[in-house]
Amino acid sequence: MRALVSHAYGPLEKLSIEDVPVPVPGPHQVLVRVEGAALNPVDVKLVTGAMRKAMPVTHPFVPGVDVTGVVEEVGRDVTRFAVGDPVLAWNGASFATLAEYALVDDDFSSAKHPANLDVRRASSLPTGAMTAAALVAAADLSPGMDVLVVGAAGGVGSFVVQLAKQAGARVIATGRAEDGPFLDGLGADLTVDYTKDDIAPQVLALAGEGVQVVIDVANAGQDLAVTAAAARPGGRIVSSLGGPREFLDGVSAVYTGRVARHVGRSSGARHPSRPHQRRVLLRSRPSSPHRLRRTPRTRQDHDHLLMERNPCTGLQHDAATDTSARLRHERRHALG
Repeated sequence: MRALVSHAYGPLEKLSIEDVPVPVPGPHQVLVRVEGAALNPVDVKLVTGAMRKAMPVTHPFVPGVDVTGVVEEVGRDVTRFAVGDPVLAWNGASFATLAEYALVDDDFSSAKHPANLDVRRASSLPTGAMTAAALVAAADLSPGMDVLVVGAAGGVGSFVVQLAKQAGARVIATGRAEDGPFLDGLGADLTVDYTKDDIAPQVLALAGEGVQVVIDVANAGQDLAVTAAAARPGGRIVSSLGGPREFLDGVSAVYTGRVARHVGRSSGARHPSRPHQRRVLLRSRPSSPHRLRRTPRTRQDHDHLLMERNPCTGLQHDAATDTSARLRHERRHALG
């Protein structure tokens, strides 16, 4: 099969499309013929080596984590999939979705592809939506709560806004002035322009003593103190990026992120069930069409990683889907 391959850490220009063996599914795995693959910031960082200390890669390495496709082969002890089933999945630490075929685990990270969800939207769903689901679950929201979503216009934040609204919270979302209509469409009750002034005083003007929960997907470490100041005394801040255990005025912190120890080889081990994440994958009513924004194409040889130059805002994954289509086209041409 054809795949996008990295042989060493370095610039994206060193990536190459090559023939590699079709992987064989092990226990609790299925082989998927890839129809679409999405891109996330971590994909670029793994290729360039920006995350080599936290997530070392075994070379040669095929990047990509979000995928949708059709089951071609079923491994031993698979219970939820059969040959021909449409699948969408988050490929965990095994990655390797920028190829004609990819292995997918039969666990919480995969689900049957809903019929009303097209390939482009399906492939852009897993990482952003599952990260958001874990954050909202950790926030333990209840109807009527005030919640501030920092980074609300991004790929993860846009899902957080929608899931928080489904939980019945009153959502205050941060963004630029031009993001206002987009955030309104997601269901945000109020918006804060972080370029106009510090976030905390703007939120305190809207929510009195502050919000019960801050969900911050934009800041990490000590920088979280800036947005934690928007929480009321005794409130909490939730992040996937890590930071201090607590902040001023008794504001506590909850962190959901977990970094894989090694990337590039699939262990085949099953993961424990995470129902709140599986519900997102199974949701039959995905983000509405206007939330999929198109990434402009330049430099055809590397359009699959344009998000390095055009960072994700909302769901920008056309280029990855185009790469999968091109791989299939090249294979058909090679076979005559």
